[in-house]
Amino acid sequence: MKLSHLLLTAAAAALAVQGCKMKSTESAVGGDAASRTYVAPGKYDELYNFVSGGFSGQVAVYGIPSGRLLKVLPVFSVNPENGYGYSEETKPMLNTSQGFIPWDDQHHLALSQTNGEHDGRWLFANANNSPRVARIDLKAFKTMEIIELPNSGGNHSSPFLTENTEYVIAGTRFSVPIGNQESALDNASYKKNFKSTASFINIDKNSGHMNVAFQIILPGMDLDLSRAGKGPSHGWFFFSTYNTEQASTLKEVNASQKDKDFIVAVNWKKAEEYVKAGKAKKMATEYYHNTFNEETHSATSEIIKEVLTLDPTELKDFVYLIPCPKSPHGCDVDPSGEYIVGSGKLAALIPVFAYQKFVKAIEDKAFEGEYNGLPVIKYEAALHGEVQKPGLGPLHTEFDGKGNAYTSFFVSSEIVKWSIKDLKVLDRVPTYYSIGHLMVPGGDTKKPYGKYVVAYNKITKDRFLPTGPELAQSAQLYSIEGDKMQLLLDFPTIGEPHYAQAIPAEKIKDQSVKFFDIAKNKHPYVAAGEKATKVERKGNEVHVYMTAIRSHLTPDNIEGIQVGDDVYFHITNLEQDWDIPHGFAIKHAPTAELLVMPGETATLKFTPKQTGIYPFYCTDFCSALHQEMQGYMRVSAKGSNVPLKWGIGDTAPGAGADTTAK
Repeated sequence: MKLSHLLLTAAAAALAVQGCKMKSTESAVGGDAASRTYVAPGKYDELYNFVSGGFSGQVAVYGIPSGRLLKVLPVFSVNPENGYGYSEETKPMLNTSQGFIPWDDQHHLALSQTNGEHDGRWLFANANNSPRVARIDLKAFKTMEIIELPNSGGNHSSPFLTENTEYVIAGTRFSVPIGNQESALDNASYKKNFKSTASFINIDKNSGHMNVAFQIILPGMDLDLSRAGKGPSHGWFFFSTYNTEQASTLKEVNASQKDKDFIVAVNWKKAEEYVKAGKAKKMATEYYHNTFNEETHSATSEIIKEVLTLDPTELKDFVYLIPCPKSPHGCDVDPSGEYIVGSGKLAALIPVFAYQKFVKAIEDKAFEGEYNGLPVIKYEAALHGEVQKPGLGPLHTEFDGKGNAYTSFFVSSEIVKWSIKDLKVLDRVPTYYSIGHLMVPGGDTKKPYGKYVVAYNKITKDRFLPTGPELAQSAQLYSIEGDKMQLLLDFPTIGEPHYAQAIPAEKIKDQSVKFFDIAKNKHPYVAAGEKATKVERKGNEVHVYMTAIRSHLTPDNIEGIQVGDDVYFHITNLEQDWDIPHGFAIKHAPTAELLVMPGETATLKFTPKQTGIYPFYCTDFCSALHQEMQGYMRVSAKGSNVPLKWGIGDTAPGAGADTTAK
C-alpha cells in the first residue's frame, strides 16, 4: 500500500472515530469520578507522577489522583524560580562540549529499579537536543548529575533502565557520522558514513554515579524507543527503529517505504563480556560529566576524552534484528519478561514477539538474511501473534500486571485494552485528543500498580479555558480497576509531556529531605553563623559571606564596591527548619534570583555598571517581617578611595564601627 493511500485511509477512519466520540465531558465521565480523584485538604495523593517537560527542558511532579502540580524540577534548562543554571554553584550542571547550554528538550523518564520494581531512589531523565542523561535524587528532589553522550545525534531512545539499574541505556534518534565528522548529504554518503549508537551508562548501585561504560555502533538507522528485558529476558535490551531505508531527505515519505523495519535486540550481558575481555575499541572523543556535591552544595565538570565502542558486525553474536511492521515507535516488554510488543505507527496491527521463540530462532539460525552485516531473524519465528484491527496509529504500550496491555493510538485518539495471552481487544476509550504516550504506574516493571492509566495528549482543543493560540497540554486519568476503563479527570501539564512514570507515595515521602545540616556544610564560602560573615576583596573580585535568617540578611549594609567589580554574594541560609528557604536578589542583576534551602549556601555573581545605591532583599516570603528583610550596597566609581565596610545594626557602616578589611 502506498504511503499516501495509507494516510488518507487513516485520516478518513479517524474522522469516523471522532464522529462517534462522546459529545461532552458529562457523558464521558462517570458520576463518581469526582469522589475518586478528590484529595481532601491536608491529605496526600496516592502517587507521585513524574512527567517529562518536553520543550521546557524540566521535569514536573504531579499528584495522582488529584492531578495537582507539586513541583517543577529544573534539569536541562535554567530556572529563574530558584536560580538553577544562574547560581555559580549550578552553572556547571549545564556545561557541554559545545559550551554552556541553558535549554533542552526533555522527553522520557525512568525511575530506578531493584528486582524489577521501582525503589524510589533516583529518577533519570533524557535531553534530546544536546544528548545528555540526568540523575535526580528523590530524597532532595534535586538534579545531582548530568552526563553528556558522545557519538549521539539526538538522545530520544533514552533513558531506559535494566531491572536492577545496572545500566541506563540511550539510543540515538538521528544517525550521524561518528566523531562529528563532516559528510555529504546524499543517500550514498548516508549509507556509507552515518551510524546510530546505543550507549550503556553504568550506574553505581550505592551512589548512583554514572559513567559511559561502552557504546554499540549500529547501522545508519534511527533508534526510536526501547525497553530492557526482565525475568527470563534479563540481559537483553530491545530498541525500535525506523528509516531502515537509510534515507537522508523527505523522511516522511522516503523512510516509510518498507513494510517492515526492525526491533534491535542487544544481548548486553554478552557485550559486557566482550568489554571485560578487552575486545572493545577506544575512541578519542570529548564529553562532559557534571556532578553536584551534597556537602559543598556545588557542581563541578569533568571532561572525558575517550569512550569504549563495540562493533556487532565484527562480534556477530550479541545483536540481532527482528522485523517489525511498520515504522515502529514504541517497543515494550510485559511484566513477565516473555513478550515484546512493537507498535508500528503506520501498521494496521500490533505484533507481539515471544522471548522464548526469539531465543530458539537464534539457536536454530532461523534467519532471513542480514541487514548491514547484522542477522535478521525470520518474522514468524519470533512472533507470538498479532492484535488484529486494534486501531489507527499505535504508539506505546503499558501493562497492568493482570495479563492486559494498554496501547495508545494517535490517529484514532484512543486507548485500547487487549489481552496478552489471546491478543483479543477487550475495551477502548476515547482520549481528548491525539494521544501520544500513556502511563500505567509501574507499567514497565514486574509489578505494576494497576489502578490507573494516564493519557498524555498532543492536542487540547476544547478541554480547558482558551489561552490564545497555544493551549495547556492535556493529561487524562482513567481508572483501570474494572473490566472497563473509566475517564476520571483532565488536568493540564507544563511543556509538551512525552512519557511519565509514577510511584506510590510511601516509597518516597518518608525519605524526603526537610533541610540540610548546616554543621555538614562544606561550601568554601559558607558562613555558618552571623559572626562568620565578612566581605573580602581579591583584586576586582569582592566576596560577600552573607547569612539569611528570619528576618534579616547579614550584613545588610555594604560600602567600598566599585563599578566593574565582580561581586559574589555567597548566601548561607541559617534556618534548620522544614520549608523555610530564603531568596536573594539585588537591583539590576541581569541574572535570576537565588532560592537558598535551609542549611545550604548559594552564590549570585553581580557586576555593577554604574555608581549608586543598590537595594537587595529576600525574595521568598518567610515571616511577618519578610518585607523588612533587605539591605543596601553602595557602588562608587572605579578607583574610588571609599573603604570596604560592611555590617548590620551597630556594626553597619556609619554606625560607629570601622570594619575595613585588612
